[in-house]
Amino acid sequence: SLSLAGQTGKLMYVMHNSEYPLSCFALFENGPCLIADTNFDVLMVKLKGFFQSAKASKIETRGTRYQYCDFLVKVGTVTMGPSARGISVEVEYGPCVVASDCWSLLLEFLQSFLGSHTPGAPAVFGNRHDAVYGPADTMVQYMELFNKIRKQQQVPVAGIR
Repeated sequence: SLSLAGQTGKLMYVMHNSEYPLSCFALFENGPCLIADTNFDVLMVKLKGFFQSAKASKIETRGTRYQYCDFLVKVGTVTMGPSARGISVEVEYGPCVVASDCWSLLLEFLQSFLGSHTPGAPAVFGNRHDAVYGPADTMVQYMELFNKIRKQQQVPVAGIR
């Protein structure tokens, strides 16, 4: 969480992706995604006087990577702390760099194994309809997924008496 004197804090998420082992992604709440080298974590530790670390649990997804022709599919278990909280499915179509151009193909491929549980078009397509899709776009989608999972955890659980 970033805060300056007299200003409210703005969240920044520091993320890593095994597909880009030499990069560190810093995503600002409703803002840009900074791509830095892996030493960014060390820099954040040195700047801890200016940043307040959030109390949120570490959340990650780990799983298996499959390649089927031009499609790359990653299926993972999303964990928060010691327990599993969900499943992530990432699909990439290698020959296409403008994701909105191949969304119907991706959707058809997803429907072949997810059936009616296929998602709608990612929000990242919204205002960048013809933009080249990059690693930062993937990280934004993971951040959105992780935030949905965190919000599910904030629902109070009724106690049994």
